[in-house]
Amino acid sequence: MNDEVTMYAPERHQAILEQARANGRVEVRELAELLRVTPETIRRDLTSLERRGLVRRAHGGAIPVERSLVGPAVSERNEIRVAEKLAIATAAIDELPDGGSILIDAGTTTIKLAELIPTDRRLTVVTHSLPVAIALADRENIELHVLGGLVRSTSRATVGTWTHQMVSMVSVDVAFISINGITPERGLTTHNIAEAAVKSAIIKASRRSIVLADHSKFGREEFSRVAPLAAIDTIITDAGVNAELVHEVEASGPDVILAGPSPTPAVA
Repeated sequence: MNDEVTMYAPERHQAILEQARANGRVEVRELAELLRVTPETIRRDLTSLERRGLVRRAHGGAIPVERSLVGPAVSERNEIRVAEKLAIATAAIDELPDGGSILIDAGTTTIKLAELIPTDRRLTVVTHSLPVAIALADRENIELHVLGGLVRSTSRATVGTWTHQMVSMVSVDVAFISINGITPERGLTTHNIAEAAVKSAIIKASRRSIVLADHSKFGREEFSRVAPLAAIDTIITDAGVNAELVHEVEASGPDVILAGPSPTPAVA
């Protein structure tokens, strides 16, 4: 029996869209196994969906076109991939300078980084994230500078002209940046234009820039462009990331560090 006749094209298209919207992206090989068709069939399906404006092809798969330009609130994102974010933040501690200056971007993984900074570490910290500032406000060894501006309720971070002016006044050793999408073609992307502008300014204000992003951010492309991959030095992610995507990202410039244990291999 030919597996490819078990599902009609419109049914496959609907299944592909559901997977893309649920996961943020789909991959040809995984869809072929899931829907029991050949990779060539999936590629034709994705081409059809792209022509209808429902997905955009990207790196061995596709991403859904419809995305929130706002993004989920911090409280919602705090409950997603907690173990991965903790592993990434823990690995990022090794990248802290000795007695230098850092700039911490807004994001749930960067909040965890702030919480994990050793209490005996002397640092100058600049941030536009209110949760990061709160996490560090009582630290005697931290010289904390909070950037002013318009506070966005979803990210609890400041954006706008004031924020830009203040970022342009500093030069830090290391910047830790949160991001929503990473692809070799489009580089770093995020949901909101105002936050993308601040992230771009943060990268320019740092001598070394490190992106903290779990594996789900790889292969995703969001609405607002932040910077090309060549503009950053390092990406720290978790061991669940797609190996092929890692190679493609590293070919564009930054080193990729895998945090935490490798995924447990499947039992045959």
